[in-house]
Amino acid sequence: MDSLTTTWVGYISLMIFVLAYTLVVVEEKIHMRKSKPVIFAGCLMWFFIGLYEYQEGITDSPAHDIVIDLIAEIGALFFFLLAAMTYINTLAERNVFDALRAWLLRKGLGFRSLFWATGIITFFLSPLADNLTSALLMSTVALAVSGGNSKFIVLSFTNIVVAANAGGAWSPFGDITTLMVWTAGKVETLQFAYLMLPSLVNWVIPAVCMFFFLPDETPDKPSETIVLKPGAKVIIVMGICTIAAAVSFHHFFHLPPFMGMMLGLGALMLYGYYLKRWGDVPLGYELGSPDNPRAENSHFDIFSKISSVEFDTLLFFFGVLTAVGALQYLGYLALVSENLYETIGPTWSNIIVGVLSAIVDNIPVMFAVLKMDPAMGVDQWLLITLTAGVGGSLLSVGSAAGVAVMGVDRKNYTFLSHMKWSWAIALGYAASILCWYWVTGSFR
Repeated sequence: MDSLTTTWVGYISLMIFVLAYTLVVVEEKIHMRKSKPVIFAGCLMWFFIGLYEYQEGITDSPAHDIVIDLIAEIGALFFFLLAAMTYINTLAERNVFDALRAWLLRKGLGFRSLFWATGIITFFLSPLADNLTSALLMSTVALAVSGGNSKFIVLSFTNIVVAANAGGAWSPFGDITTLMVWTAGKVETLQFAYLMLPSLVNWVIPAVCMFFFLPDETPDKPSETIVLKPGAKVIIVMGICTIAAAVSFHHFFHLPPFMGMMLGLGALMLYGYYLKRWGDVPLGYELGSPDNPRAENSHFDIFSKISSVEFDTLLFFFGVLTAVGALQYLGYLALVSENLYETIGPTWSNIIVGVLSAIVDNIPVMFAVLKMDPAMGVDQWLLITLTAGVGGSLLSVGSAAGVAVMGVDRKNYTFLSHMKWSWAIALGYAASILCWYWVTGSFR
């Protein structure tokens, strides 16, 4: 199909995309949820594509098949997120995060120690649980121990997003883009280990820069004892098994990982039925009587956990992938990629693509590069894996982890609050590339 970049539909779609992202950037100023402009923009762009092809009498357009493939990708991400967020909401309702917060505070950890603790856990959890799930989990913990301190929330959330993206870059299961490179056969499983040190550098340097701006305070120790609700420990184990199932579905069965996540969600729903009927009976007695209204309301309800999922975040992904899919169909992503690799070579192109992934979602950017299939060695495929994975940290909307964490505390952690630390993240980005050049010297 010929490029539509120089047609009226190309120009209009590009303007719509820019306008929608501008509204996302100023979300905290205009108080409009980020999902609203991108959903409208994405669908409107495809409307104009359809209108253009109808006027031109194009009858063999691949648009229909491309949209079907696009909705499959969106659906996979949607259900993966739905399962992950439901587990997190359930763990929160069972007092798991409150208990973890109380345990951390009883250790006498100040904000600075908590900053490093949450960052380290996130970095080493992301390769196993993927960067999105890890960021959601640890940002919830950070918010719980913050005591409402906005400065700590912003710095710890930014640190968690960087750690999650960096940690996910050195594992084939840590990010969707690493999965794409791995399944395409560009990088073997063990070769991802070359990116561990560059990823660590990418996280540590911004963390050190932000550390000196943290409040040197210690949150108040909790006076009450937090007791886990019935079934909490079982649900923790189920959550770990759900992550293992998602990895197994992809690695061993060659099926989409979201099937493993939904398998875990189904198991949680069945276990929720047990808790609702019998598991929460002791809790009812603690509240006075299993027959009083308060005790009845205390019973576990899995659908209340699903309904409390941050749907603004889920719908934002739909809008972004729909809009970027339109740009890809119009030929803009291919145009940018082709001009880069043909003019300045793979190294600088891969570095620029990483920066681009902070503006345009890294999934379609990586998809475009894989479709182009430029002649590159393993070292360069490792570089694009690194830059596409960690480049999204430059902006809060540049990665799935950043967008999800924005939904955890919309009041304090916003696009602009994250952008204030982009200079530190950029230092880590540059240092990680230098580290990549050193560790992959044997490939050249």
